[in-house]
Parts: sequence; C-alpha cells; structure tokens
Amino acid sequence: MLDFFQSIDESIFFFINHTLSNPLFDKFFPFITDVHNWYLVYVLLLGTVLVKGGRIGRIAVIMSLFMIAFSDQFSSNLLKNTFERIRPCNALENVNILAGCTGSYSFPSSHAVNNFAVAMFFYAFYPNLKKILFITAAIIAISRPYVGVHYPFDIVMGALIGTGIGYIFSVLAMKLNEQINRKFPSKEMVSE
Repeated sequence: MLDFFQSIDESIFFFINHTLSNPLFDKFFPFITDVHNWYLVYVLLLGTVLVKGGRIGRIAVIMSLFMIAFSDQFSSNLLKNTFERIRPCNALENVNILAGCTGSYSFPSSHAVNNFAVAMFFYAFYPNLKKILFITAAIIAISRPYVGVHYPFDIVMGALIGTGIGYIFSVLAMKLNEQINRKFPSKEMVSE
C-alpha cells in the first residue's frame, strides 16, 4: 500500500518538476522558494499591522512570531526527525534540482507548514485578505516540488498541519485579546 502511494507521489512530483518545467518558472520558483527574498515583505506587512492594526494588530503580530517559532520547530525538528523521509533530490534520479538540496528530511515541507500557518492565522483577523494569503502560501508550497526538494505529499500535509497550527494560534490570540479587553477596555468600548 505504501509503495502505491509512493508511486503516485513520485508521478505527481515528476509532473511538477519536469512536465511543468519551462524557462520562466525556472527563474520564478527558485526566487519564490528562497525565504531570504521574503524578509522585506514580512517586515513591511508585520510593521503595517503593528502600527495600523490597533490592539488586536499588535497582539496578532506578537502571537504570529511565537506561532512561526513553534510551527518551524515542530515541522523541522519533531516531525521531520520522526518520519525521516528522504528528499526527492537525494532519493530519486533525474530530478531537476533548482535549489539547494540539503541532507535534512522531506516530510513535511516546513515552507508549507509555516506559510499556511501564517495564512490561516492572519485570515482569522483579516478575512478580506483570504485570497492573497492562501494563494501566496500555495505558490510558495508548489515551488518546493518544482525546485526538486519536496514531494507533493510533503506540501499537502504541510499545508494541513500549518492550517491547523494557524487556527489554534488565532483562537489563542482572540482569547488573549478578550482577556485584555476585559481588564483594559478600549475607549471605543467604553463609549458604546
């Protein structure tokens, strides 16, 4: 049974990694998959929410930092070291490798876990950003098999795990906001 699922995973992997391959995507996906290219965007977005989001925005930014630390450690250290799935770039032949192929394990994709956690978390506070949040997370996730470093199952499960983490942390942030509002009501709440 596991061999059957592995063969499906490999077939979809090669479809993404080989069949979809073209010069435009060969430039686009390695750029998208490199987290260093996103630091400025993250700083600007979190800074905007911190400054313009009011109390709930400040809570969301602080809680999101804890969430990312948790989700990254949970996926990179606990889950990957538990499942020990070898990356396709290390396990398969004829992989089109467009990013660094490390010796770390493949399951789940931490890129997918972290980005879907962020998408779900901020969607809870800013539902009008749903499309941009989840489309961005999906593009980053699909970049991983495209550049040859993750199987599709790694990103699908990473997306599900990340969505769950984002949901849990959004509930915690909302509860924290309620507690703070009870102790320190905002001026808008007092005048109502």
